Amino acid sequence: MTASTLLSLLLGYLLGSIPFGLLLTRFAGLGDIRAIGSGNIGATNVLRTGNKRLAAATLLLDGLKGTAAVLIGWRFGLGGALAAALGAYLGHCFPLWLKLKGGKGVATYFGVLLGLHWPTMLIAAAAWIGTAAVTRYSSLSALIASCVAPIALFAFGAREAAALCVLLTIIVFVRHRANLSRLLAGEESKIGAKR
Repeated sequence: MTASTLLSLLLGYLLGSIPFGLLLTRFAGLGDIRAIGSGNIGATNVLRTGNKRLAAATLLLDGLKGTAAVLIGWRFGLGGALAAALGAYLGHCFPLWLKLKGGKGVATYFGVLLGLHWPTMLIAAAAWIGTAAVTRYSSLSALIASCVAPIALFAFGAREAAALCVLLTIIVFVRHRANLSRLLAGEESKIGAKR
């Protein structure tokens, strides 16, 4: 690993580890987001506070930190961009300052895709929106969109990015294992539900 790749990974991790959901809900006087709903720091759980604006802001900021990391990484070429993308995603999911208990990384994944290959981000977003519109399950939408992303990247010929996104998709599935169990049991909360 070159010094520039390592630097990109570290900077990506630092950006990715900013817990916007936690910070925004605290600043808004809503307490610790980890104490409600799923206990997650991401936009879906922020939505369970009933504050749609905070949820939207969390979604946007969690995505943009992934994009920002990748754009910085591009200064060192594709290797730097991919390292920064991985760092941002891992930072969001496993932030040191939250004892490695971060979010599930879906918004950050989309932000990473925007920085790496925006057409794939649009395709993945369409997959998420379409699934959510039909099923009202955020988790299922995320799982399907995360599967679509590496396939689309491979179809576009972006093989290195596709390989990275296979890894990110595996992590998405691992992070959603409880959601998968609830989906299979018919007990998963739908978008907008308070629990």
